[in-house]
Amino acid sequence: MNPTIYSLDDHQIPLGSVDPDALRVVNSLQKAGHVAYIVGGGVRDLLLQQRPKDYDISTSAKPEEIKDLFRSQCLLIGRRFRLAHIRCGRKILEVSTFRSGDPESDQLIIRDNEWGSPEQDVMRRDFTINGLFYDPASQTVIDYVGGYPDLQKKYLRTIGQPFLRFKQDPVRMIRLIKFQARFGFEVDPDAKIALAECRPEIMKSSQARIFEEILRMLESGASQAFLQLMNESGFLEHLMPPFSDFLESPAGEDVFSYLAEVDTRTRTTKPLDRGVLLSCLIFPLLQKFLQTRFIDRGKIPHLGEIQHETYQVISTLFQPFFLIPRKLRMKITSILTAQFRMTPYEKRVGKRPRIPRDPDFPLALEFLDLRTCLEPALKNILETWQEAFVHPAHRRHHPRKHPPRHAS
Repeated sequence: MNPTIYSLDDHQIPLGSVDPDALRVVNSLQKAGHVAYIVGGGVRDLLLQQRPKDYDISTSAKPEEIKDLFRSQCLLIGRRFRLAHIRCGRKILEVSTFRSGDPESDQLIIRDNEWGSPEQDVMRRDFTINGLFYDPASQTVIDYVGGYPDLQKKYLRTIGQPFLRFKQDPVRMIRLIKFQARFGFEVDPDAKIALAECRPEIMKSSQARIFEEILRMLESGASQAFLQLMNESGFLEHLMPPFSDFLESPAGEDVFSYLAEVDTRTRTTKPLDRGVLLSCLIFPLLQKFLQTRFIDRGKIPHLGEIQHETYQVISTLFQPFFLIPRKLRMKITSILTAQFRMTPYEKRVGKRPRIPRDPDFPLALEFLDLRTCLEPALKNILETWQEAFVHPAHRRHHPRKHPPRHAS
């Protein structure tokens, strides 16, 4: 198959807009005699005149050859999909060897370490808009799959038959919804049908991969649209049944209101901490749970009880599929429990705020700030706690009394 080559006059990607570290890595690989391109989402975003969040590189070099070339900068990772991470300061560039595979198979991909050519590599990728190579040496875009015109038409289409591609790797279904939410592209009719038919296959996927896709979408500036599409398409019903049910209730609208505010902030500043983002999903359900379990029965829960119930709600919400890392679970629990310290059920007039010795308390303040967008009446409370956090009350320090020293 001969690719279509698009020159600088066609694609108009200025070389200066490409990450210099990515250019350096590609140049080093090419100088060593290997074929190497910038690939995937980085090329797509450059063509859409958006700043790529990361850059991936594909090459004919084997993982060990990449390691030999970049030495201490390079770490080889993965078993299912072996690749190289090249550290450039605080940034990591992902470098993979061209793969081959059977695009006509409907077998779940368990291992993917068969080396191949650039053409074979692109045929095993997910969507045409992600199947473009950029060669900085010639400043050309190389297109084997019609991804360039699909980008121009804002059209989302799988590479190969969507039914087979979703069976091979069900996470591709989540990625389709992700790109639909981010870009608002029209989805190919065959892909829509396959999405509905293959939906139960999602339970065969790696929970860690899907959880990472969800976290990235919460950070994307399109989290509200993504979650709505995930629910409407029935994926949350499989992955998070209790959460899906909650979103169908009137109180579930609060989740979308939180995410709308998150998206507004993300588009203008850096993404919020992942603990804060996940708290947006959990807090409305926690409020409803505490109301039913305690308040409606005339009981006021203390902070210890709230902490325990928060931990349980997190478990319930993400069952049966997701396993939340313990450190992240504790962070979310801390953020949400602190909400009831700052806005307790029982109002205590005139009591001075006491800042807890909790490293996650600044994140709790960030979440309270988000809450003020839904509940403007909380603004004064937020300002009081922010002031107490920035200017804590000074404690009086008394000089320590030492026993008299005896002469020797």
